[in-house]
Amino acid sequence: MILKNVSRIWKSSDVKKKILVTLGIIILYKFLSSIPVPGVNTTALLSIKDFLAANQGLAFFSSLMGGGLENFSVVLMGLAPYINAVIIMQLLAVIVPQLEALKKEGEQGQKKINNYTRWATVPLAFAQSYGMIILLNTLIGGGGKIMDVSNFWGAVLPAMLFITAGTLFLMWLGEVINESGIGNGASMIIFAGVLAGTPSHIMQYISVGNYPLLLILTIMTLVVIYIIIKFTEGFRKIPLIYTRTGRDEKSYFPIRVNQAGMIPIIFAVSIVTFPALIGQVLANKGSGSSAQIGQFLLEYFSMNNPSWLYITVYFLLVLGFSFFYVSIVFNTEEVAESIQKRGGYIPGVRPGRETAEYLEKTSLHLNLYGGSFLAFIAVFPYLMSKLNEVVQIIDTSGSGGQIDFLISGAGLIIVVGVILELIRRVDTELKSYDYKKFF
Repeated sequence: MILKNVSRIWKSSDVKKKILVTLGIIILYKFLSSIPVPGVNTTALLSIKDFLAANQGLAFFSSLMGGGLENFSVVLMGLAPYINAVIIMQLLAVIVPQLEALKKEGEQGQKKINNYTRWATVPLAFAQSYGMIILLNTLIGGGGKIMDVSNFWGAVLPAMLFITAGTLFLMWLGEVINESGIGNGASMIIFAGVLAGTPSHIMQYISVGNYPLLLILTIMTLVVIYIIIKFTEGFRKIPLIYTRTGRDEKSYFPIRVNQAGMIPIIFAVSIVTFPALIGQVLANKGSGSSAQIGQFLLEYFSMNNPSWLYITVYFLLVLGFSFFYVSIVFNTEEVAESIQKRGGYIPGVRPGRETAEYLEKTSLHLNLYGGSFLAFIAVFPYLMSKLNEVVQIIDTSGSGGQIDFLISGAGLIIVVGVILELIRRVDTELKSYDYKKFF
């Protein structure tokens, strides 16, 4: 069956072209992530890898954003500013009536919102690039400063412009994938960033000869992938009846269990990694109470040895952002109005307001399961590590004492979601190709 589908892809010039365009852009992105920003201290650049190994939170956040933090590359910020701009525009669409009206205009309105999002990305990328330069310079510190931050016009500003240009170029590459490739462009770039660290992760266990742990983690990863697929594809069917030409037609409205997708994970990681970074700065540069606060933050919010406080906060952030995001993107009043306009209703529920309330209640109920599932998968490796500290059931040599999947729990959710979407897109393209053969 797989060979048959591969053969169909090869025969379809359109599908083959789209896949090759997507692969080409991903290769270009990986090439860009290896090019350092001009003017960077190459000696200090060598210490970034060691720094990231000791500060997994920042490295993890960078990989989720599709960034090139390891090499202080021109795509250092990845798509983080663009994703932030998308989120801000979605929030504003709820608050600002003009944007809400644009959303209702369909494709033309969405094009205008997309343009606003692109423009909003520029100042966000510029500001965040400065923050990242100062932050990394402070964290690495000592004689290994990345660049002379006192020379703003000659060193910092050019670096900011290169990093901003890198983000905008990645954003454009994502749109090229949307138009000429296959899959969602931004998701594909993030997907590539998440997978980039997997080979080195596997080599850690091979280099120390800890094959039993590698086997256990491989099995755990495959099992969790299967569970994520089932949860991601799961949905509840809301029965609908449409009254047309004197007869009733039965249909249904699907509401997914995991409605929020990977967005809550990205929100939560961006916040939960922040205290440890602030703690590092305060511990290095502060004194007295500032240094004590820094040590507290490092002790309780480090990803390398996560405390129960970190695990709890991370879990609650993912769960909370799931409810928050779904409440923004799933407008039950619009759905209820659309059903009513098409002559439909939910059996036992009055059209209009009662339908909207019923959909909202159902959505909240499903999101409790979906959000809890996302949060549990995100913290599961940490829970396993805590359990292993109490009952030594696994030799963690080569993993720094931590138990994790071959790809992080949060990364797995992103990878599985992107692959499932990619499979659906390819299947749709192949069906279109089969249909065209008859004409």
